[in-house]
Amino acid sequence: MSVDYLRVSVTDRCNLRCVYCNPLGKCDFVERKEILTFEEIHRLVRLFVECGIRRIRLTGGEPLVRKNIIDLVRQLATISGIEELSLTTNGVLLEPMAAELKDAGLNRVNISLNSADGDCYRQITGFDFLSNVIAGMYKAIEVGLTPVKINSVIIKDINVFQIPKLVKMSVHLPVLVRFIEYCPTGKYTKSSSYYVPNRKVREIIERGFGPLSSIVVGNGNGPALYFKVKGSTGAIGFISGMSSIFCRWCNRLRLTSDGKVKPCLYSTRCYDLKKLVRSGAPDQAVLGLIGRILREKSSYTRLNSSVNNFSMQKIGG
Repeated sequence: MSVDYLRVSVTDRCNLRCVYCNPLGKCDFVERKEILTFEEIHRLVRLFVECGIRRIRLTGGEPLVRKNIIDLVRQLATISGIEELSLTTNGVLLEPMAAELKDAGLNRVNISLNSADGDCYRQITGFDFLSNVIAGMYKAIEVGLTPVKINSVIIKDINVFQIPKLVKMSVHLPVLVRFIEYCPTGKYTKSSSYYVPNRKVREIIERGFGPLSSIVVGNGNGPALYFKVKGSTGAIGFISGMSSIFCRWCNRLRLTSDGKVKPCLYSTRCYDLKKLVRSGAPDQAVLGLIGRILREKSSYTRLNSSVNNFSMQKIGG
């Protein structure tokens, strides 16, 4: 698998407290002076693109809480060689920003939405922002930040009953609803007893909607397998990070908001690019380290077995 996809966390701050990410609000935020500046992000992305990265995704925390995020999108969109510039958001701030993000050069968005019911949404996130998220989703579709992908983490005893409602969104709207297996991350989240395998999710869907037909979605950035409910406008997908291993097909790297590259979400290994950049290193030195990271990433067959005590909010998912 060619490594051509970089997730760039622009902040570790978030305006929600989701039970599967940072329910206690105790994320030990990085000091602001340690967060990469826009200029540093632009330089690093440009150099990653020189090394073969073609898809860039902005993440957080919640990327839309980063001040002047539209300016960063505009800067990154000028980098020659980027084939897709996208963003993952919880959708709370998306509606008033969607048109400007599109105009700045953003291609599309993923929206984290784990419930179509207000009370359940509040139980998961800690806030009553569901109407904001729905408005943001419709606005993203309207302005062309498409295909819009909805990411839904299913948690036992919390939102399993929401599965049919989420599937119906794919029936009536041109969106891809992806069901993601809950992944406990140590001290920050609930135990593995809240895990629901995607085979169970699929059983629930097929009981209510009939057999699913497999489809191929173009420009896939990862491990999702896609299907359609008969007669649906959109599609549904399954990302089964707990019940299956897809390391050999993994095409992504993660750049944290404080400038460290993680070749795998679960790996203890990381590379400090910020230290190199702020020491005044020339482009060739940074390119050398990026090349080493890419070579090592390409040689791994299994990385996700070494660490499970981290904050998804700090890494960027």
